[in-house]
Amino acid sequence: MPYAVQHTLAGPATLQGTSLHTGEKVSLTLKPALEDHGIRFRRIDLPDMPFIPADVSKVQTVERATTLAEGSVKVHTVEHVISALAGMGVDNALIEMDANEPPIGDGSSRPFVELIQKAGIAPQTAPRRIWEIREPIHMETGDGTIITIVPSKTFRISVTNVGPEGRFTQYFSGEVTPATYEKEICAARTFVYYEDVKPLLDKGLIKGGSLESAIVIRGNEVMSKESLRFHNEFARHKALDLIGDLMLSGIRILGHVIAVKPGHGPNTKVAATLKAEYAKMRSMVPAPISIPAGEGVMDINEVLKILPHRYPFLMVDRIIGFEGEDKCTGVKNVTINEPYFPGHFPGHPIMPGVLQLEAMAQVSSVIMLRKPENMGKIGYFMSADNVKWRRPVLPGDTLVIECRIVKMRGSIGQTRCRCLVNSEVVSEAELKFLLLDR
Repeated sequence: MPYAVQHTLAGPATLQGTSLHTGEKVSLTLKPALEDHGIRFRRIDLPDMPFIPADVSKVQTVERATTLAEGSVKVHTVEHVISALAGMGVDNALIEMDANEPPIGDGSSRPFVELIQKAGIAPQTAPRRIWEIREPIHMETGDGTIITIVPSKTFRISVTNVGPEGRFTQYFSGEVTPATYEKEICAARTFVYYEDVKPLLDKGLIKGGSLESAIVIRGNEVMSKESLRFHNEFARHKALDLIGDLMLSGIRILGHVIAVKPGHGPNTKVAATLKAEYAKMRSMVPAPISIPAGEGVMDINEVLKILPHRYPFLMVDRIIGFEGEDKCTGVKNVTINEPYFPGHFPGHPIMPGVLQLEAMAQVSSVIMLRKPENMGKIGYFMSADNVKWRRPVLPGDTLVIECRIVKMRGSIGQTRCRCLVNSEVVSEAELKFLLLDR
């Protein structure tokens, strides 16, 4: 799926039918939504008409379907309608229902695709966020389920369905685009094994099920009002479910999803992993730096006038602000071109902790040496106390160095410092200096 802007629906469209598990009559309306809204459900049959975001954090149960809950409010069997929206390229939509479960239709997502086409799809202006998978994501369960996502320049799904005793083992693989989703995936219907029907009925499920809304497999025979639509219809339906469940991560991906015996439980666990890994990846993006209130900034040329350090040992690129006479904030942009990276943990580049300490010392020197009485002097380390390193600093990080003078007596100064990346403290120390004439 290439880079593009976000899309929503061009207008509302309504579908009526019967819910699979509750057997209730339900009216479902798809409506346009604003940029970055995502996909949300709304129970218009309840007081206050509460919303439930289609987010993996709201997953409550995954038995034969995916159920979302916000407090005591629930929506069941959400995977088919979410799959249709995701597969057809809709990023933002509101799904209003007057019951707790969408209509099951023929057991596929084709009725929802037709509803989307009736509503129309409209481009928006905000860019669509697509995460290109760079490192494999892997999950296995004890019952033989395996789901792996590996790097790919497209969004592709490969599914192997394996029934009890190996019955109806099928395979499907294909790139997922709106065109291929409509042609190759959305028409695949849900299915159930005959021996599971009574236990499901005993649990109060599939009350709205029929041979018109699902395929029943009895032994090696297929029971259905209609013959199989594809020779590998069961594997295709597993791909359909997987697309809907993975979209609960809130992220579109470029990657190849390889799944053996997938199900709603494992699918949603992978969706949770995707969401967590995406958040972890985004945390490495430097946050905007707020300039402290004060006297402005010092560029590198002004820093060089105060500090005696030069390449490769200058650890401050810029001073971004002062607070009064006692606090100074500097910045060091850490790049892979730093001279210490080739020899410090080759293959796993991290900024040496002692150089973070040196960065603190240099920013401390700036605030002390800019005082009129200290101009022309140089600061020498006397001690470093309470030094702590809390997390690695990596190439691409922006190191923000905050230093405050806590004591200045004659030619001896003491500062308390910390380094931050994305507002998270990565190291800290208390430093003592002796100021002498150069």
